[in-house]
Amino acid sequence: MSVLAAPGAGPIWRGGWRDGLRYGGLGLPLSFVALPLYVVLPDHYGAALGVPLGWLGAVLLGARLLDAWVDPWIGRRVDALLAHSARRAWTVAAAFGALLAIAFTALFHPPFTRAPALLAWCAVWLVLACLGYSVVGVIHQAWGARLGGSERQRSSIVAWREGLALAGVLLASVLPGLGGFGLSAAVLATTLVLGLALLRSAPWRAEPRASTASIAASAGLSAPLSDLAFRRLLAIYLVNGIASAVPATLVLFFVRDRLQAAAFAPFFLAAYFAAAALAMPLWLRAVGRFGLARSWLAAMLLSVGVFAGAGLLGSGDVAAYAAVCVASGAALAADLVVPGALLAGVIQRGAGAGRMEGAFVGWWNFATKLNLALAAGLALPALQAFGYAPGARDAAALQALTLAYCALPCALKLIAAALLHRIWISNPDTAP
Repeated sequence: MSVLAAPGAGPIWRGGWRDGLRYGGLGLPLSFVALPLYVVLPDHYGAALGVPLGWLGAVLLGARLLDAWVDPWIGRRVDALLAHSARRAWTVAAAFGALLAIAFTALFHPPFTRAPALLAWCAVWLVLACLGYSVVGVIHQAWGARLGGSERQRSSIVAWREGLALAGVLLASVLPGLGGFGLSAAVLATTLVLGLALLRSAPWRAEPRASTASIAASAGLSAPLSDLAFRRLLAIYLVNGIASAVPATLVLFFVRDRLQAAAFAPFFLAAYFAAAALAMPLWLRAVGRFGLARSWLAAMLLSVGVFAGAGLLGSGDVAAYAAVCVASGAALAADLVVPGALLAGVIQRGAGAGRMEGAFVGWWNFATKLNLALAAGLALPALQAFGYAPGARDAAALQALTLAYCALPCALKLIAAALLHRIWISNPDTAP
C-alpha cells in the first residue's frame, strides 16, 4: 500500500489520470450496481414479476430506511479503520464487496413466483446488497474526502469518482437488455475486483497513528450534526436529492406508459448518463469561474426547466424525450460533482478533518438513501392510490404519473434552489 504524502509533505492529489483511475476506479462498480438496485428493481419486481406496487413500495421503504439508518454507524467504524491504516480499510472494503456481488446475484434471480415469497426474498437480499454497497461506498468516499485540497482539487477528486461512476451507470443501462442479469452480475464481480485492486495504490493522506478506541471515543455518532455548515448543506442536499430520486424511481414507468416507448428505454438511459459524463468537464470549468455553489444553483434551475417541458410530452414523443434526457443529464453532472466537493470542504475546514470523514460521509449517505427510500416508499403507493398501475393507459392514471414524474421534482428543485441561495450563498461565513 503506497502512502504518497504525510501531513504537510506537499500535494497528495496531483490530478493526473493515474491518480484519477486509482482512486476513482471503484466508482464504476458501485454505480453499476446502484442503477439496478434503485431504478431497475422497482420495475423488475413490479412489472416483470407482478408484485403489487403498494406492497413493493412498503418493502423498498423499509429496506432502504434500515440501510440509511446504519450508515452513520458505518461511518464511525470506517473512521476507526482509516485511522489504523489504509490497508485495513481496503481489506474490509474487499470483504463487503464480495457480499455485495453475492447479494446482487441473488436479488435478481429469485427462485419464487408468488408475491409473498418474492417480497420476502427481495427484502432479505436487498438489505444485504445495500449493506455491502454502504460499507464499500463509505470507505471510498471517506478516502477521497481525506485528501482535501482547494475547491478545484476537491472538484477534480469527486469528478474522477463520479465520472467513472457514470461509465458504470452507462454499462448498467445496456447490459441487462443485452445479456440479462446473469451477465450483469458477472460484470459487477469483475469490475469490483479491478476497482479494489486500483484502490490499493490510490493517493492517501497519512495521518498520525491513533488507536481504534481513541478514534471511536473522540466524537459521538451525531458529532457531524453539530457543524452548522454541514447541517445547512445537508438540508439543501436532502431536498434536492428527493427531487432527483422521484423521477429516478418512476422513469421506466413514464417511458413505457406515458411515452409508450419501452423499446427506447436503454437508449434514453444511455443518453442521460452519457450527457452527464460529457458535461462534467464543463461544470468543472464553471466551478473554476463561478464557484461551487453558484454552479450548483444554475444546474438546479436547468433541471426545473427541462422537467417542466417533459410534462408536456405524450405517446410517441421519442425525439423530444431524448432531448430531455440529454439536458437533464447535463444538469445531473453538477449534482454529482458539486455537493461532494462542498462536503469535502466542510470537513476540511471543520474539526473533523483527518478523523471524522467517515462520520460525515455516513450521515451524507443516510440523506442520500433517505431520499431514495421516500421516493419509492411514498411515490409508488401514492400512484397506486390515484389509480395508476404498470401498463395503465387511461387519462387519469397517466396524468397522475406525469404529475409525480415531472411536477413534483420541479417543485422540490425550486425549494432546494431557494435554500441554496438563502442559507448557503448568502451566508459565506458558514459556507466553505
